[in-house]
Amino acid sequence: METLTVERGGFRIKVPETWWEFDVRPESRDDSIRRMVNERVRQRPELEQYRGTYVDFLQKAAADAWKSGALYCGCMAENFGGDTPVTGSVTVSLVGGRNERGEPLSNDPSVIASQLAVKEAKREGDSWRKVTTVDIPGVGPAARTHGIEDIEVPGDALNRTIRAVLMQTYIPVPGQEGKVALVAGSSQVLDLADSFFDIFDAITSTFRFTD
Repeated sequence: METLTVERGGFRIKVPETWWEFDVRPESRDDSIRRMVNERVRQRPELEQYRGTYVDFLQKAAADAWKSGALYCGCMAENFGGDTPVTGSVTVSLVGGRNERGEPLSNDPSVIASQLAVKEAKREGDSWRKVTTVDIPGVGPAARTHGIEDIEVPGDALNRTIRAVLMQTYIPVPGQEGKVALVAGSSQVLDLADSFFDIFDAITSTFRFTD
């Protein structure tokens, strides 16, 4: 598979060449989103009445993602002959936290892994989560979760959730106490969970810090 190397402040990562970027950067996201929506409306004129709604929703989503630490979001939407496209995304965020005393939380992979909750499926169809540590070539060890999870819809007054294939890898940032690069892959195509785990693992394995 042909890949595209994406570089942002402090890191680079490779994604499949057919993926596209959902721009979350403040200096360019509004224009990028308007162009994206305009192109979609050009292809599907019946969506014209929803143009403003789409733009507002996507701009808010991009702003919220940036505020939460997201630096890059790559997306796929492929139609393999079925009625429903196969979709997925990978987001890279810089995150960190502090304890009640204001001290940075540990970014040691073994410590992070010990603090992440494992969830067992009690019956078929339940959500689940596994916790492991992995070695990123050229980077080192990182904590990871993967599973089928129920993700809260941000800002939803009814506290609704979306069930998704989810893999999250917490990579310690060199020289920055308490900081991790969080590489998160997700897809709502549950039937292809194992394939998406392989894709997300392959993409995450290309992550590198840059000077």
